[in-house]
Amino acid sequence: MRIVRVANFVSASSGGLRTALAALGAGYVAAGHEVTLVVPGAAPSTRDTPQGRVVTVPGPLVPGAGGYRLILARRSLRRLLAELEPDRLEVSDRTTLRWTGAWARANGVRSMMVSHESLSGLLRLFAPPGTPVRLADHLNRATAAAFDVVACTTGWAAGEFRRLGVPNLVQIPLGVDLDAFAPDRYDPALRALLARPDETLLVHCGRLSPEKRVEDSIAALAELRRRGVPAVLAVAGDGPRRRALEARASGLPVRFLGYLSDRGLVARLLATADVALAPGPVETFGLAALEALAGGTPVVVSRHSALPEVVGEAGARADRGGPSYADAVQDLLIRDEPARRALARRRAERFGWPVAVAGFLRAHAAEPAPATEATDATDATDGTDATDATDATETTDAAEAADSVTKPASAPDPAVRRVPVNGTP
Repeated sequence: MRIVRVANFVSASSGGLRTALAALGAGYVAAGHEVTLVVPGAAPSTRDTPQGRVVTVPGPLVPGAGGYRLILARRSLRRLLAELEPDRLEVSDRTTLRWTGAWARANGVRSMMVSHESLSGLLRLFAPPGTPVRLADHLNRATAAAFDVVACTTGWAAGEFRRLGVPNLVQIPLGVDLDAFAPDRYDPALRALLARPDETLLVHCGRLSPEKRVEDSIAALAELRRRGVPAVLAVAGDGPRRRALEARASGLPVRFLGYLSDRGLVARLLATADVALAPGPVETFGLAALEALAGGTPVVVSRHSALPEVVGEAGARADRGGPSYADAVQDLLIRDEPARRALARRRAERFGWPVAVAGFLRAHAAEPAPATEATDATDATDGTDATDATDATETTDAAEAADSVTKPASAPDPAVRRVPVNGTP
């Protein structure tokens, strides 16, 4: 089967989205499918990669976005899609690329929109006060109507569609490379470089942009030190807010490492930390947090995001602000260290990429590779209010969620099972 994927907001220094695209694409290829990814760039190019063919088309820079580009030339993209002749279309931008759903329908191509962000959450963060919730609802209805399938990676992310009664909603978790990110990546030399033996090493790994709330990690460090906890913070990532964050961290033991292109170094950093911080309030999955868990490092997350679903009891939740995050860090540190690290690893082991790939292929009504077939399990999100991350299911494993997909009207695959709408099976 020929699967064509189109994504915006992907660059050489991208984080979670780039990782997810690469892992899913490689899984599709391993399942025997012909895979092409179309992304924006400075100049056109085509290259063969483990995730299939990657086609770069020219796209303008997004001002103030730290290097992100957009595919805006609709006519050129229509021509390219026609040339590629996809059997399935998978899109990862529900703003500027939503129109591709209409193209797919007009050409008899089954389509999927993968929702990597919470529109409701972003409007809460950035829209002027008083912006009506119905604006997000209107746009989300339009997205659902344009595509055969809307895929979300957590119940929290699916909540803004579920409350609308969207019939073609699927929930499929992402995954983590459990070999690359593992407790044995702990690096004593890196530890010695970043912290003294008596210091607590905190790590924030992610893009330095407003929605990631890096300032909460810095505030947590300041509060911990005020309480007498000898903590230090390493920040891995780059982005438009770096200078402002460096100024905010002035006088504190914060080391800005910049973007780390070496995934092995990222794995060592996450496995070496005592606690990882992920304070973004609109995270819909949080791959960096899952990678930290895989390395045996517990994570403090925003209770207002999807991350409580992902980290479960292997992490701690916090409200916004330094004191709440400091409390959560201390709650984790008082746990027995071998026990908390073992719990983190066990939690991550529920989220392998093979199960994620199987779930996405099932939602595409494509045949998964036999080795990646997910186990049949009861949907653990039944009856859960997906808009409340605090109450989100903490025992759901990736195999269960991969099987918990809504059967679109056009999908004949009997293995694809319906997700409850507003808690009703």
